[in-house]
Amino acid sequence: MQKREASKQGGGSATPGAKRGRPSGGGATTNATASSSPSTAAAAAAGGANSVAPSTLLGPSLQVHSTFAEQNHKRIILALQSGLKSELTWALNTLTLLSFKEKDEIRKDATPLAKIPGLLDAVLQIIDDWRDIALPRVLVKTPRARLLGANSSVTGFGNEYDALTSKDAVQPGNGSSLSGKEATTQRNGSNVSPSGWWFEEDGLFNMDEEGRAEKQLAAVAASNIIRNFSFMPDNEVIMAQHRHCLETVFQCIEDHVTEDEELVTNTLETIVNLAHLVDLRIFSSSKPSFIKITEKLAVQAIMGILGSSIRAWHCAAAELIGRLIINPDNEPFLLPFAPQIYRRLVDLMSFPATDAQAAAVGALYNLAEINMDCRLKLAGEKWAIDRLLKVIRTPHPIPEICRKAAMILENLASEPQNKPHLLAYEHAFVEILFSESKYSDSFARILFEITSRSGSTAAPARGVWGM
Repeated sequence: MQKREASKQGGGSATPGAKRGRPSGGGATTNATASSSPSTAAAAAAGGANSVAPSTLLGPSLQVHSTFAEQNHKRIILALQSGLKSELTWALNTLTLLSFKEKDEIRKDATPLAKIPGLLDAVLQIIDDWRDIALPRVLVKTPRARLLGANSSVTGFGNEYDALTSKDAVQPGNGSSLSGKEATTQRNGSNVSPSGWWFEEDGLFNMDEEGRAEKQLAAVAASNIIRNFSFMPDNEVIMAQHRHCLETVFQCIEDHVTEDEELVTNTLETIVNLAHLVDLRIFSSSKPSFIKITEKLAVQAIMGILGSSIRAWHCAAAELIGRLIINPDNEPFLLPFAPQIYRRLVDLMSFPATDAQAAAVGALYNLAEINMDCRLKLAGEKWAIDRLLKVIRTPHPIPEICRKAAMILENLASEPQNKPHLLAYEHAFVEILFSESKYSDSFARILFEITSRSGSTAAPARGVWGM
């Protein structure tokens, strides 16, 4: 651990990297703005009149006064909780403007919206409401006919409600009960219990396709607001320790196959921004839970997104793993998946996209510093050393990525059991040593480690590479 901490201080990897992208207004709320209530335009105009757009921005820019949230935070929360379309649209549009900040914004006092009591839960509830109905009907398990005990009033197999309506209930003390045929006749008669409509999929209180689309649009807008929250330093600690927030985010990531792509992207970027502060043990803590998510399910959700074919998703998942593993408390939950993680990260290094290579190398750099077992498994992974060398020899356009790749190889060489894997690339190491002056020190140490120790098959080279 001392070595790991020293290397973190020297390499600068302990501090989280720059956040991915920057907050944007979000395309999901643009359409919602058009249908918002007149109070939306009035609030936006009032906010924009109190400030002037900086001259460095290209095109029009709409700003909201910093005191707007303080004066209207109760109204915003009540609008989110009301469920009314016009109020909900106004609240989402307002929060999108308040959480959006241009790159060269002159307004320095950004409102820490997550500190407003109840606001974060109210926004998350918008996503949860959509999640409750998000599963497409074609994927819902269809009910099958239950024939066992069809002639009994109570079967014990889930037909109690069908068998015992308000008029079919067995009266105690009568000494007799209705047969299945008679109960069926009464249920199919003219006096049908209207309470049964509540449980029908297309019942009175369920939404049509238009209503589902509105719920989905609101959820995407809410996820964009949550994403914007995560870019504000004042919100990081609160969101990383908010169990409801983490449960909602991981649930959306877990269902990335069937969930809206923009919603998944927003939640994924949110957790990447917070990853350096996230402790997975929060899912087994005493904090109140809203969604059943365990540490294992959270890591499995990350593994699922890591294997995705969408470049933005698997790059973000690799970056997420690299940041989560910095916290030693997360190691027991991530290391059981280490073989799958190494295999996928090595695959990502073979992609032509430079961002995929950077994310994979960054994650491997942190994983290789954990313990000896991690270094042995990584060195034994097929093509791992070859692709790390390829990143350096190509080279990658970001010099820091090449430096991390060289440091990974140096960490692998520190384990004597990895000599057979590294000696096969001795000539490649020598070539880089004399051609790349930036990494000559690292490769000199690598050659010294693999050739100068006892039991080495290349002991005569000790005089050449000895230090």
